Amino acid sequence: MKTRILSGLIMAPLLVILIIGGYVLYAGCFCIGVMAVYEFFKGFRAMEIHACFPIAVCAAVALYGVGLYEHRMAVAGAEQSPFWYMLWFFAVVLASLLYLFKIEERKLEDALATITGIFYIVFFSYHIGLIATMGMEVGAMKNLVWLVVITAFGTDIMAYFTGYAFGKHKLCPKISPKKTIEGSVGGTLGSIILCGVFGFFFARPLLVHCLIIGLLGGIISQFGDLTASVFKRKMGIKDYGNLIPGHGGILDRFDSVLFTGPLVYYYLCFAMSLGQLQVWN
Repeated sequence: MKTRILSGLIMAPLLVILIIGGYVLYAGCFCIGVMAVYEFFKGFRAMEIHACFPIAVCAAVALYGVGLYEHRMAVAGAEQSPFWYMLWFFAVVLASLLYLFKIEERKLEDALATITGIFYIVFFSYHIGLIATMGMEVGAMKNLVWLVVITAFGTDIMAYFTGYAFGKHKLCPKISPKKTIEGSVGGTLGSIILCGVFGFFFARPLLVHCLIIGLLGGIISQFGDLTASVFKRKMGIKDYGNLIPGHGGILDRFDSVLFTGPLVYYYLCFAMSLGQLQVWN
């Protein structure tokens, strides 16, 4: 019980950041991304693979800088261009490959781990920041960032209780022995219900979209959880860190968010391109 209370106190500031939103949430995403990629690279060290954390930090600074620039251009009504993002992609791969030039000290895996960490952790988590800036541009969409959290944590919580009560058939025993098919189904249904409740009270014109996001998010958040488990098993570690008592590190807590963030963002972009969100704007 004490461990759970302490964990709640540690997570409370993150909830406040989510409520405030805007630039505060954007900065919070940056901090969480940097902390998570540090834990990810530390896991690789257990395999004698040494990814370059300074490159990841520079990549994060550059990516969030590009995001701020693009946000200002959007507010000014300028035409959007993929140029800066494409340049960022090129620079990340180039810097990671140049990291190998100390050929006597470094292995190919060092560069590959660096690239993987930047795209898997920094880039994926950045999508939550994109939703935050989208909310600044379209004020009525500010609360939709909650769908990322609801689908990720809601699925996890409901899967745990459903699996505990009804779980009999293993889902992926070689990846995560405790997860069951019944828990997976219950987690997805829980995500749909929770997103539906959120949509009914806070975004009623988008209720159908909230239900769809709940379904898709409930599925993909479990892929995010299992992906993180695959990495941990290959690295030979139990947790990525010990920052959050009873939960491990930042990455242990936010592994499913890495997948639901991009899902929610791209779904919202797709719906906006079809004019489906105009009724609420």
